[in-house]
Amino acid sequence: MNFNEEQVISEISSIFSPINQINPRVIIGIGDDAAVIETDQHSVITTDMAIEDVHFKREWSSAYEIGSKVTVANLADVYAMGADPQYLVVALTLTGNEKMEWIKELARGIADTAAQSNAVVVGGDLSRADKIMISVTVLGTSQLHVTRKGARVGDSVYVSALPGWSRAGYEILSKNLPESSAFVHALSQFKSPHLDPAVMRSFKGAHALCDVSDSLIVQAEQMSKASSVAFEIDTNLIQKCEGFADLAGVAATIGCDVWDLVLGGGEDHVLLATGINLPGICIGRIKAGSGVEVLEMKKAPDTWRHFN
Repeated sequence: MNFNEEQVISEISSIFSPINQINPRVIIGIGDDAAVIETDQHSVITTDMAIEDVHFKREWSSAYEIGSKVTVANLADVYAMGADPQYLVVALTLTGNEKMEWIKELARGIADTAAQSNAVVVGGDLSRADKIMISVTVLGTSQLHVTRKGARVGDSVYVSALPGWSRAGYEILSKNLPESSAFVHALSQFKSPHLDPAVMRSFKGAHALCDVSDSLIVQAEQMSKASSVAFEIDTNLIQKCEGFADLAGVAATIGCDVWDLVLGGGEDHVLLATGINLPGICIGRIKAGSGVEVLEMKKAPDTWRHFN
């Protein structure tokens, strides 16, 4: 074993604690039995767990990328409620065989990614197991949260960016394909998905909103059911959006159907929204009825699964 619990806590605290000290809303941060924070709005809370060889592989991603990826997944869920992330609590299990520098890079990935959204880590827990597991809880605040239930007949359907790149990255890695300049964006989006806080915040005016981490088609079905309306997704609109031709080229190279990537891919952390004159990419409309209709589709997309 390369370290003891006290050493790990000391090293991680040295990364997270200075950030706590400059945030005036953190009354008590790391070092006590629980954190104390100041809040005067609606609290929005989410948690997510990442397990080694299920959600990430150390041979595929650096410690920094893993920390960033797990953090993005949680931040996106808060933004998908029309809220702003503020505080994170991280629970971590280690095998005892990791090097201290690897652990510190993991912490830096979490801290840096949280900081991009003006959020800070205020506490957590550490334990030992046969696999690395990272559980992140995020507390956000909102004046008026947005749910999946608000889609209305007459709304347009939007995504904040083209989904499918993360799934393409997974396919490249799982097939052990040789390096290529055409794969750079797909690999980066799988290993450490990009999240732009300004873009995510620009959807607060949506009638209904969610994150498409489980694939566009699955999340649209969930929103349809929650709102008691029908989603009509127009593939022609998607084909016209920036980046689609590049993604289609990657899909052809790696032997995938591009629509399996766009509609059935996961872990992009793109927002799916309904409303009027929203930012992003318009991909369809809301009409009376139920379910999801994808125009010009001849088969259902193969949807996202974690490493199986």
